[in-house]
Amino acid sequence: MTGKGFLKIILIIIQLLLVSTLRAQLIEADTIQSAQEIPKKEAPNAHSPRKATIYSAVLPGLGQVYNKKYWKVPVIYLGFGTIAYFINWNNDNYQLFRRGYFDLIDDDPETQGYLEIEAVRRNNYDLNNPTHFNNLRTALMRQKDYFRRNRDLLFIGMVGFYGLNIIDASVDAHFFDFDISDDLTLKWEPSLMQIDNNFVYCINFRFSF
Repeated sequence: MTGKGFLKIILIIIQLLLVSTLRAQLIEADTIQSAQEIPKKEAPNAHSPRKATIYSAVLPGLGQVYNKKYWKVPVIYLGFGTIAYFINWNNDNYQLFRRGYFDLIDDDPETQGYLEIEAVRRNNYDLNNPTHFNNLRTALMRQKDYFRRNRDLLFIGMVGFYGLNIIDASVDAHFFDFDISDDLTLKWEPSLMQIDNNFVYCINFRFSF
């Protein structure tokens, strides 16, 4: 067989492959178009981000259970519990220093709530000394304001953590059906393109991921 004959056979085989490829692509295109024309209805058991959001808003962690992210539930309640603990701790100290401050400046010798503060007892302030009195008053006022500010910031943090719980449930629900598999393939096949009324042979690459 001559070189020209062998080349002719190769070209015939390529043309047959191209025809079958073009036909398959046309069938696939018609199938996709037909599928798109059919109105889609949401399945009754479809995963709903709206439900996840509402569930977590009603009860923190419930949206995560709906998303089947069960491990997040103890993390959420551990966060709420930690914030609540420090809110209570700062509030107790705020009330202690507040009572001590007002007992100090009310000019009533019977009210001595400041003596419940260990630091005050340890320093043995002489309240008849104006310098000691002013130093103690300033210290009590600063500590009172310090613990009140921390308590208020933690309340804001609690609200923020509650909102974060809702956002987390909503985001997880949106990605619940998202395909994150490692299936990444590359297919190539000969193809025929028309450029300026001329048919040109080329290679068609197709990625699947």
